[in-house]
Amino acid sequence: MNSLPLSLERLKELHLRYKKFLPAFFFVAGFIWDSLTLTRIDRLSDNLVLLAYLLGAGLLIIIINLHQSGLLQNKLILRFSQWYPSILQFLFGGLFSSYVIFYFHSATLTKSALFLLVLTALLILNEFWEKKLHNLYLQIVIFYFVSLSFFIFFIPVIIKRMNYFTFLSAGVLSFLLTGLILYILFRKGIFEPPLILYKLLGLIFSIFFLVNLFYQFNLIPPVPLSLKFIGIYNHVTKTDGSFLLQYEKPPWYLFWKKSNYVVHHSPGEKIFCFSSIFAPTELTKKIYHHWQYYSKGTGWQSAGRIGFQIIGGREKGFRGYTYKTGLSPGLWRVDVETEEGLLVGRITFKVFNRDPSKPLKLESFTY
Repeated sequence: MNSLPLSLERLKELHLRYKKFLPAFFFVAGFIWDSLTLTRIDRLSDNLVLLAYLLGAGLLIIIINLHQSGLLQNKLILRFSQWYPSILQFLFGGLFSSYVIFYFHSATLTKSALFLLVLTALLILNEFWEKKLHNLYLQIVIFYFVSLSFFIFFIPVIIKRMNYFTFLSAGVLSFLLTGLILYILFRKGIFEPPLILYKLLGLIFSIFFLVNLFYQFNLIPPVPLSLKFIGIYNHVTKTDGSFLLQYEKPPWYLFWKKSNYVVHHSPGEKIFCFSSIFAPTELTKKIYHHWQYYSKGTGWQSAGRIGFQIIGGREKGFRGYTYKTGLSPGLWRVDVETEEGLLVGRITFKVFNRDPSKPLKLESFTY
């Protein structure tokens, strides 16, 4: 009958002895766990794991603050009280590492890298926050941010739509969930002065305002969409459910390239942009190929925005292509964008005039 108390005491001793190594342990454990369990952003089991992390973190915030205020009476819960900050740290770390994985797949190094850097920084800083996780302000700020980051992609996965309304819905749902924690703590008398509550609410609104600015300036990766493949080609032909892609033979030192980075173009010839975009199952979305050329005097100029509808579910992404004729010599790029202008991906290439009498050496592969 005494084995349980003895084992608990032993656990406490081990906790105190190896406490300084716990941040590194939980960091590695969380990352390994995510690597083993996360597969794709629309998989229900993965999202349920993240939702459990989120709800568990919310419950721990309540328990930690009740304990610190001397309002926790349950003896069984009290026995594990010294572990709760480490567990909360593990849950936050698991959420941040998952978000880094998911948002990285959707990010571009040109526009949305800043938001990805914020997530990565929070993932790293979380490993040094165990003592600071007793602070209610820090708990609420992190919880609202991880809630918002989760619902930004989870809501589109569930309702099969992705637009500014789903982004706003993520903000509202995160606010309600965080507000529920604050309401419970307020009713328990954790913070009586209304000023503390107002400060916490102000922090929440400030976070959403900043994230909303990121959204408006297209600085947030367009989760749950992600670009699987993009290339520039001389010819694109659909054959038996696949696409035959033809491109100019690259130099020997670029043998791995399967797309044009330089196009030798004759008047009247078509140049194709082919892309494959992953979207959650049954999610439909209008996607655009935005063709642009670079002018030394005015910078990047639009040469046309051509759209097509994608339907999610295919592991390697929904395949589609557009083409242009009459491309002038110089630097070109194609941005893959959503209706709202969110950047999914980009490819840059150069165009040179060529003599039509000189045939091109083309290679091809099937995608």
